[in-house]
Amino acid sequence: MKVTILGAGPGGYVAALKTAQLGAQVTVIEDTEVGGTCLNRGCIPTKALVASAETLHKIKNSEEYGIEVKGEVIHNLSKIMDRKNKVVSTQVKGIRSLFKSWGVNLIEGRGMLLTPEKVEVQKKDGTTDIIETDKIIIATGSRPAQIPIFPFDGEHILSSDDALNIKTIPSSLIIIGAGVIGCEFACIFRELGAEVTMVEMLPRAVSTEDTEISELLERELKKKKIKLLTGVKVEKAEGKHDGIHVQLSDGRELVAEKLLVSIGRSLNTENIGLEAVGVKKGPRGEIAVNEKMETNIGGIYAVGDVTGGILLAHMASKEGIIAACNACGVEKKIDYSVVPAAIFTSPEIGSVGLREHQAGERGIKIRTGHFQFRALGKAHAMGEIAGFIKVIADEASDKLLGMHIIGPHASDLIHEGAVAIKTGLKVRDIAETIHAHPTLSEGIMEASEDAHNEAIHVPKK
Repeated sequence: MKVTILGAGPGGYVAALKTAQLGAQVTVIEDTEVGGTCLNRGCIPTKALVASAETLHKIKNSEEYGIEVKGEVIHNLSKIMDRKNKVVSTQVKGIRSLFKSWGVNLIEGRGMLLTPEKVEVQKKDGTTDIIETDKIIIATGSRPAQIPIFPFDGEHILSSDDALNIKTIPSSLIIIGAGVIGCEFACIFRELGAEVTMVEMLPRAVSTEDTEISELLERELKKKKIKLLTGVKVEKAEGKHDGIHVQLSDGRELVAEKLLVSIGRSLNTENIGLEAVGVKKGPRGEIAVNEKMETNIGGIYAVGDVTGGILLAHMASKEGIIAACNACGVEKKIDYSVVPAAIFTSPEIGSVGLREHQAGERGIKIRTGHFQFRALGKAHAMGEIAGFIKVIADEASDKLLGMHIIGPHASDLIHEGAVAIKTGLKVRDIAETIHAHPTLSEGIMEASEDAHNEAIHVPKK
């Protein structure tokens, strides 16, 4: 069995390794670098910058911990970027090493489907090759959406890719979009000294999250002196001698040194031969697939961002495993019912399952439980007390329907909720499970107890 994979991002490289584990002969075609957007221009480099920003914050506030730092505390952007690049490089080498270990053949170039059994490769050295294959998995990912009125120039008008390689921290920055990417960059750049203004056309920041989560994040952004303008559109952006001038739909004008555009992503489904072989696409250009990640053409699968579904690296990886199994004759179906998500703002956000408003839209009667991090001894010891944990339970069955966390280590804590939802646990099951003390996870137990008005460390209502 020969399997050819277009793209070595979190969908493609995981599919390659799984396919190799199942005994297939695997070829991966990648025109930039293994790891895709997530590793090279997304998840990993931004988290490296988050780590530097958080370290700077800790040092600046070290007196709260009884630590006196003598002299001026400043950041060195060049060294921050060097560290970021080293983290990325280490992970890239790791993937390449795994490919070698499992016998995956990596070809550096651009792949183009000719038929369901043939793929043309335009190699980086200028030569062309034809790969004969039995199955094809498309995992070409996505890129920052290019909006005509905001032409990226890499200097004044930036994409998220540009922001990861910035040479100097601007004195002022306007960010268009207060979603995941916009809010993460706002926290990073503010900590590094920029005056940040965010513009969001929707009524609230991180609008995909539970409303209470958005409300608390907005309060924390305000504490950091990050300006947030919601319910307003950007009509025009123009570079002038004193910076970027941004015209808003309500008549206001903003001026800043740089503009960061973070309003979505475009799918990489063009110029890869989909039309030539008849692969069906949806209205947004996404590749249409079924629950086995199969396209309408036998033997051709698609995973990750190109399918237009949940644009998360871990979702792409899971889809890659599903596609690999089906390509190798092991039948599996994707399950989108439990997909945890994490946002690396300050404080962090973790979520899984239904939001409260979604339950209401579906007519589900629920009960909720809350617990504040400021009621946890561990949170006080860490000096991170902002935030809360919220659980949503079905009123009739008591089954956990959703969990939403904003606060320290929310991205790690949320997986207790994911396992509970996946296995059909009741909120009372979580409440009656002993949690170690002192830990942050005690808050999940107490929030679950609160759903039944039984939380120990909550004042009488």
